Amino acid sequence: MKRTWQGWGPDEQAEQHYLVHPRGLAGGGDVRHISEFLRASGWRDHSKTGGPLALESPDRTIRIAYDPYVLPGGWTIHGAATRHSNEWSAHLGRQTPVEIVAGLTDALTRPRSAHAPNVWAPLQEQNWHTRFEGEHYTATSPDGTAWMQYHQSPDGEAMWWTGAKDSQGNGWTANFSPSTPMHLVQAFSTELANPDPVMRPRGRVPLSAQIRTWSVSVKPSQLSAWQQARITAARATTWARNSVRSPHTRPAARPHAHTGGARAHR
Repeated sequence: MKRTWQGWGPDEQAEQHYLVHPRGLAGGGDVRHISEFLRASGWRDHSKTGGPLALESPDRTIRIAYDPYVLPGGWTIHGAATRHSNEWSAHLGRQTPVEIVAGLTDALTRPRSAHAPNVWAPLQEQNWHTRFEGEHYTATSPDGTAWMQYHQSPDGEAMWWTGAKDSQGNGWTANFSPSTPMHLVQAFSTELANPDPVMRPRGRVPLSAQIRTWSVSVKPSQLSAWQQARITAARATTWARNSVRSPHTRPAARPHAHTGGARAHR
């Protein structure tokens, strides 16, 4: 017993959590997974006590809101028009797992890759079924619970439409305007297709015949350490990027800080 508790404190009790698969049906999760990462990345918090979450990017071009107090509620992300992109928006249902939402929101804190984005590649790598359906192009997960679609309406409007639902109709949907930067949609699809389960505390696992769960015992200090590691990575990346931009540190910091920041972020 002493060996079990070593380093965690004598009074700390393990708590029951569950690993949930597929992640698309795991429920919303803890919004701090997203908000604390963005704050650590230099985003401004405009939330009011007891009200919806409201965050703004350092350059004030992107706003993120999460409102669980209205129906249907959920996430709204808005990007202003810039020299490099048109105005865009994304709306994600309240039950969209935070780990999947973070695919997009984490990408907002990183420089855009030089590689041409491909929304479908992460899905195909995980054996999703892709096909044309009239004017639409759709990818469906192997178990049929999740999908991603480039949707064109009869009037010519186009959007990205995605979501996950079980056989009882429980789940979520999300849509992205056609002007949403493709690398952000790809970052989202990467986490949507991620085969790894996600963790939820006891009492927060959706009731669904189409999910599998594994019980795990986790100490509060372990959870804190995992959360802190994510925040620390965000701070390290932000510090490295700012160091590169600073004329005082540019000569010494450029080759090391930028690379180290990228490694820390992953």
